[in-house]
Amino acid sequence: MLFSTSLLLAGHFGFNTNLLETNVLNLAVVLAIVLTYVGDAIRGLLENRKQTILTNFREADQRATEAQDRLRQAQLELEQAQAKAQKIREQASVTIEQEKKQFVRQTQEDIKRLGTLQQETLKFEQQKAQNELAQKLVKLALQQVREKLNQRLTSSIHSAVNNFQIVLFTNYKAN
Repeated sequence: MLFSTSLLLAGHFGFNTNLLETNVLNLAVVLAIVLTYVGDAIRGLLENRKQTILTNFREADQRATEAQDRLRQAQLELEQAQAKAQKIREQASVTIEQEKKQFVRQTQEDIKRLGTLQQETLKFEQQKAQNELAQKLVKLALQQVREKLNQRLTSSIHSAVNNFQIVLFTNYKAN
């Protein structure tokens, strides 16, 4: 616009000394040439870049979706593992309680068995003591009888006792 005004005023063709107008005019000419010859190439490059960016966005979205799926799967597996761990803890508690009851029951049975064994041992020891005492009494009685027989036994009493024993033995055999 300024260029055309200076041409009209001057009335002939000349050099414009206004640098701003000259630069704008030069820029317009260069842009027209660039857009005409290089525009298609730039549009093609921009279109390729746009497609690359869209492809990258789609791939990133797909990876994000896959990561979300893996996260959900991992969370599900974590929940299952936690449920399994809780079940194991519960089973362990039940098993511990059963083992505890079994141990108490077994201990009570052992105590009862030991009590019975103690009573049997006590009876056995009593019987053993009674047998030993009876044997000592019999030995003592026999010893005293021998002593009395040796002191009072004469040959005539001895023969009479032997004959009496022979008769008893004979009568016993006959029956």
